Amino acid sequence: MKRLDRKAFPYTKVFVLGLAKSGTAASHLLLDSGIEVTINDLKADENSPEIKSLKEKGAHVFTGSHPLHLLDDIEVVVKNPGIPYENPIIEEAVNRNIPILTEVELAGQLHKGNLIGVTGSNGKTTTTTLIYEFLKADRSPVRIAGNIGEVSCEVARSTTNEESMVVELSSFQLMGIDKFTPNIAVLLNLFEAHLDYHHNVANYHGAKANIIKNQQADDYFVYNADDPAIVPYLENASSTLVPFSMKTKTEGSWADDEAIYFKDERIMSLGEIVLVGRHNLSNILAAVAAAKLSGAANTAIKNVLTVFNGVEHRMEYVTKKNNIYFYNDSKATNILATTNALEAFQQPVILLAGGLDRGNEFDELIEPLQQIKGLVVFGETAQKIADAGEKAGVSSIQFVNDVSEAVQAAYAIADKDDVVLLSPACASWDQYKTFEERGHMYKEAVHKL
Repeated sequence: MKRLDRKAFPYTKVFVLGLAKSGTAASHLLLDSGIEVTINDLKADENSPEIKSLKEKGAHVFTGSHPLHLLDDIEVVVKNPGIPYENPIIEEAVNRNIPILTEVELAGQLHKGNLIGVTGSNGKTTTTTLIYEFLKADRSPVRIAGNIGEVSCEVARSTTNEESMVVELSSFQLMGIDKFTPNIAVLLNLFEAHLDYHHNVANYHGAKANIIKNQQADDYFVYNADDPAIVPYLENASSTLVPFSMKTKTEGSWADDEAIYFKDERIMSLGEIVLVGRHNLSNILAAVAAAKLSGAANTAIKNVLTVFNGVEHRMEYVTKKNNIYFYNDSKATNILATTNALEAFQQPVILLAGGLDRGNEFDELIEPLQQIKGLVVFGETAQKIADAGEKAGVSSIQFVNDVSEAVQAAYAIADKDDVVLLSPACASWDQYKTFEERGHMYKEAVHKL
């Protein structure tokens, strides 16, 4: 297992704020690298096996509160990405000019092979997975990590220089980088999201754009040429620009009404692609560009796209019950993701939506809702989404307590060939620990019908 290069990472006393998967993995890496580690987690059980293991390695662990004196003599903070910058420890670290990183910075220090970073408001998981599958089908050594589930620095500890590592990156993670530099940076789209964390759109978009801040001329920036919000960041890019577009031919990947291409190469016809939805065509083009830049053959890309039908919780087909079709799109945590999901269907849709209230309104959902048959809402944003549904003229709007009740309510009003779609347009944290938990509850409720 690799350790940090102490010349590249010169800190001797590191403060880890928040454990969970990323904090635990970062702590083990730091301790194994001979670095003194102080850990602070508000809710962790100090007697848990995980903390006992860290203590045995020499970590100083403090739980239950955030004593500011713990920052005395600390040189750098590695924080869990989800912890807001309003946390008292983080605010004090800022006051003391202590650098604040996330564990992806450590992953970048460890991995010396081809590093592909994927970010954007929507489509990250699908695109990251596609790139991984393209390279795997090409028999190229490749690993997958990041916001998709595997902690980046943990995966990077066992990669070789011959391996590519494909990393899904959130805005939370990208706010905490210093030298982290993907060889291929992919920016899918920019939308209004996570305003409770970033406070305004400019901060959020700026965090996403951090993915290219350390790139040089021999790196690549794969970007969505159809998204006007991305254009202002192009002038800051020192890397080689590789656009993708569904509207026009580019010097990267593109599509017309018949096929997808990379530059002048025809990859395959659109009719052979299994993955549904126009938004997924954009994800495919981004993944094709990253894979081609990594040396993948067209045959490998085609072999994947003729069988790949999506990832769990992202437009996932669940089952058919009495000719009613159930889809799980629990990963749709913002308005654009839900809009894209609705556009993927021609038949009547009963939408299940709601979740964490981040302070935004849902006016941008009004037009897409005009096409649906029914709306079932739940969670903190239930009333806001119902109001959007009323403005859209949705004839059937029902309030329920949770996803399980939503399935029952939707099934009761569904007819033959209708689609029941969970696509919440909100994060899950008001009622569920993760969007995965929400999606699993939905699928369980569907199978109980």
